[in-house]
Amino acid sequence: MGSTNNNKKKKVTFDDIAKYTGFSKTTISRYFNSPDSLTLDNQEIISNALVDLDYKENKVARILANGKTEFIGVIVPNLQNHYYSEMLNRILQTYGRYGYKFLVFVGNEQEETERQYIQELLAYNIEGLIVMSFTLPSRELAKLPIPVVTIEREDRYVSSVNTDNYMGGVQAASLLARHNCEILIHINTTDTTPERPAYGRIRGFLDICEEKKLNHRLIYVSQSDIFEEMQESLYTVFQELDTVYSGMKKGIFVSGDTRANIFLNLLIRKYGSLPDDYRIVGFDDSPISREAVIPISTVGQQIEKMAYEAVSILVEQMEDRKKRRPVLSQEPVHRVLAPILIRRETTETGEETKK
Repeated sequence: MGSTNNNKKKKVTFDDIAKYTGFSKTTISRYFNSPDSLTLDNQEIISNALVDLDYKENKVARILANGKTEFIGVIVPNLQNHYYSEMLNRILQTYGRYGYKFLVFVGNEQEETERQYIQELLAYNIEGLIVMSFTLPSRELAKLPIPVVTIEREDRYVSSVNTDNYMGGVQAASLLARHNCEILIHINTTDTTPERPAYGRIRGFLDICEEKKLNHRLIYVSQSDIFEEMQESLYTVFQELDTVYSGMKKGIFVSGDTRANIFLNLLIRKYGSLPDDYRIVGFDDSPISREAVIPISTVGQQIEKMAYEAVSILVEQMEDRKKRRPVLSQEPVHRVLAPILIRRETTETGEETKK
């Protein structure tokens, strides 16, 4: 029994590192808390010593010492919508690049609840916040004592990463027009108001239709991301379109791949396949568009790059805050990424695929 205790590995302390390197404990502490204050040579000496001594950092002690948790908070509207689940997945993957960990809350469109979530996150000393939910206005988010970056939502007072939604709407409408659709229909949600980036999809679609004098229609459906409610609202739309425009070639542009997939499934349930008089384009290029029974043409949002850009902006602002606290960047940073039109089988079918 005694030999077991003797073989137990001794925990390496700052004092051990100081003795091994010949530096003071104060210098060792500076290496962990403010490495830029040391020369590169001294940083390398201490770094090598940590390897030699097999040092295991006590994260809790470090947090208590400098208040830096290396945590970023994330508020996402839901995980039912494949776009949000994929964006969250890509955000989490940035850990390997930046070393920040994430505390995630799923919003429920209730303002007081999301405010409570934010207070909970602040209690964990998060160093920054990424917000994808639409609930709280950016003016309120800008008053938080930490940097905030939003993704695809109203962003007037905070930094953000968005897709060029207007160009996405133009691309979708233009593709359907090239397939000689007799009626172009854009399906969007009732909460897509002008201050939201996604409203650009509507403007781009309408501008192309009016410029080319195309027969078109804009339809709003429930904003809910609960599957049963999405399916119910889209079923009502599908029944109307299938009846009113019977015999006409219909080009359907759906604002979101999750809803585009539901609409496609409604068609397949009724007809067994995608009818020749339907062409469908989604938006996002989330996994569901590739994995659908019939792969869905979509306007890709470069989700991986958007996630990386959001974390990159946030890290830059968090580091800036540490250097010149408590002053934050005066002007929000807004990055807009180009959409990529991806043609798949819901538009490139039959003879069109061969051309």
